[in-house]
Formats: sequence, C-alpha cells, structure tokens
Amino acid sequence: MTGQAGATRSAPFGIGYGQWIKLVVYSLLLVNFAYYILDDINRLAHTYHDDWQWFDWTSAFATSLDETGWFVLLFLLELETHVLSDAAFTRFRIIAMQGARVLCYLVIGHAVVAYGDTLLDLASSVQHVGTTLCRFSQQDLSFTRNLAYWALDGTNCSELSSATTFYVFAQGQVITDAAGMRVEQQLAWIDMIEVLVWLGILAMIEMQVHLQDRGITQGRVLGVARTTKILLYSVLWIIVVYWAYRGHWLFAWDESLWILGFVAIGMNLSQWREEIEAGAIEEAG
Repeated sequence: MTGQAGATRSAPFGIGYGQWIKLVVYSLLLVNFAYYILDDINRLAHTYHDDWQWFDWTSAFATSLDETGWFVLLFLLELETHVLSDAAFTRFRIIAMQGARVLCYLVIGHAVVAYGDTLLDLASSVQHVGTTLCRFSQQDLSFTRNLAYWALDGTNCSELSSATTFYVFAQGQVITDAAGMRVEQQLAWIDMIEVLVWLGILAMIEMQVHLQDRGITQGRVLGVARTTKILLYSVLWIIVVYWAYRGHWLFAWDESLWILGFVAIGMNLSQWREEIEAGAIEEAG
C-alpha cells in the first residue's frame, strides 16, 4: 500500500484544519465506544443464562467487537491514505497492517453472523396468545421494548404492557408484546443492513486505495466506486433518520460520526489523487 503526507493548510502545531476536524470526530467516536461497551454489559444482565457457550458470549458483545474492528480499519486507512509516506511502507509494516486488517474482517464477519443469529432467534420466539404479561411475572424474565429492558415482576407487569399477545425469545430470558416484537425485528434488520452497507463502502475504499497505489486516478472502475459510495452513504443517512425516529439519538449521532470519519478518508483519497496527477504532469513536462 502507498500513503502520502498530503499538504494541508497550516494550523497551530503544524496540523491542518482538516486534521483537527478528524481528530475531533475520532475522539467523539471513542467516547461513544465506551457507551456501547456499557450498553452491551447492561443487555447482558437481562439476557445471560448458565448454558451460554463461547459464541453466546461474543454475540452479547457483538456491537463492541464490531466497533473495535471498524476503529482499527479506520486507523489503518488513515495511515495508508494520509499519514505514512511511500518510504514508510517497509515489508514488515505491510505484513503487520495486512494481518491487522484480516483480524478486523474476521471480527466484523463475526458481527454479521451474530446479527443473523439474532434474526433467527426472533423468528424462533414462542408466541403466547390471549394472555397477560402478569402471568409471566414469576418466570424470571425481562421485558424489552425498543432496546430498553426491565426486570419483570408482579409490581410492574401491568404497567409495562396491557397487550394480550406476547413473545418469549428463543433463549427464554426475554419477553415482549406484539408491538415490541415488530420493533425488535426492525432493529435487528437495521443492524444487519448497516454492517453490510459499511462493508460495501469499505470495499469501494479498498478498491480506490489499490488503484491509486498503482498510479491509476481515473477510469470507469473508480467512477463506479465513487458513485457506489455515495449511494451507500445515502442508505446510512436513512438509518440515521430511523435511529432518531426510534428515539435512539446517541445511535444516530454515532452513525453520523462514522459517516464523517469515512468521508474524511475519502477526502484523503481525493488529495492523494491530486498529488499523483500533479506528479504525472511534472514528469511529462
């Protein structure tokens, strides 16, 4: 891979204004990452049971693991497209970066499997018709709706839902009503679509890096990659709107930051492309 030192408008301490913006975005993403870890731990308290295997544990932290993989990939892309010069890419460094990239793909692939498993679990939920939530109050269940959880007992069962149809999730730890199940299914599909869209964006970026590394800055393939990224980013903005609609403002904020973070990588690629073309003109002259 080839990086470039990219000239930017100078700012205090020798960092360009664009780099300050990226620093702020990346820092905010790290803050949000801490929240996701806590959120996974909170969900674990309501979904854990003694029969869990290794995959159950890793699935419980699928979001945190997924974020970790994307963080490392974002860091690698920043190194490749902006921070490191051509001379910095020694054989050892290239191997180390490619190894880290493979690990990240495995972690993200695990998230895809975990989200698919969640969809299967929801489809396997046991339906109970013509009943009340209070009938389940002594079964050590947690009631969920829209990613919020409550330990179900005789004092809150009538307040949590007045519905007559309920679903006990496949692992037998969580219950929700029909309205809650619709939301759970929507959220599960959003998680799956989101990670697949991000993988599509990553594929387009990797394609651009690969071509520009070989001095190719124009052509149909690069044009398709740029157009595809725009379309995929549009899908992500729709997901941002959905998160806001469901009242998950932090998720919407986090998604927006990730989009900005990868748009910054796109800006690095554009700047790199300009430098390649300028160098080609100098050589031709």
